Amino acid sequence: MRARPNYLAGFGSLIWLFVIGLPLYVMLVATFQTRADYAANGPLSFPDPEHLTLDNYVNDLSDGFGQYFLNTVIVTVCVVGIVLLLVPPLAYAIVRSDGRAAGRVFRLFLLGLAVPSQAVIVPMFYLINEAGLYDSLIGIVLPTAAFAMPVCALILTGVMRDISPELYEAMTLDGASSWRIFLRLVVPLSKGGLSTVVVFSSLQAWNGFLFPLVLTQSTENKVITMGLYDFQTEHGIDIPALLSAVVLSMLPVLFVYLFARRALVQGLMGVGGK
Repeated sequence: MRARPNYLAGFGSLIWLFVIGLPLYVMLVATFQTRADYAANGPLSFPDPEHLTLDNYVNDLSDGFGQYFLNTVIVTVCVVGIVLLLVPPLAYAIVRSDGRAAGRVFRLFLLGLAVPSQAVIVPMFYLINEAGLYDSLIGIVLPTAAFAMPVCALILTGVMRDISPELYEAMTLDGASSWRIFLRLVVPLSKGGLSTVVVFSSLQAWNGFLFPLVLTQSTENKVITMGLYDFQTEHGIDIPALLSAVVLSMLPVLFVYLFARRALVQGLMGVGGK
């Protein structure tokens, strides 16, 4: 049977495309204009090709935003490293353990999902300060990784439960140790979940705002989310420079999603387990 075209759905898709595309157009076009041209022409105007410039991106990278970008990369890499080092063995131990203690520990661990970071920011500040980590990148890394771990543990336990028990039994009969089973069987079959964990923890670290705001104060330890405030002065906001900084901050996360989107979807589908 010949499928009938759905004009209503097509019209709705066009409207949705317009709603999504208009803000992106305004943002991208503004980054190639000077502050004077943007103020004179407005955000919805068509730019003059002769007046397009890359000065906003060059000035952002030369005026300190490059250091903020590097600090954010360091924080993100450290957070992802901590999560990948601790969460997969934890999820494996929970899945393979038959005792009630593992289930209780897992439920207790998941209580972190119900605790917002805003509720513990004051004791977190005192703890980081007493540990001598205030105004340092490691002071941002540790709480960010801690708040990312409950969700990551939930994702990986769901993925690992989908692995057939016969595979575990076959490797056990072959004399494989627990670590060998984990490295040779569980990790290769959990690539989708691991990719999901990497993307999620990267987003948590890259877009983090509260911990950098409270736990740092020096310019040397600023991250991107705090560096965006530099474009707001008492005389106004440099909108083209600000939007170009936003574009620069979006690019790494966009690339991570483009390369890991398939594994990300597969990992999220395995959250529920069997």
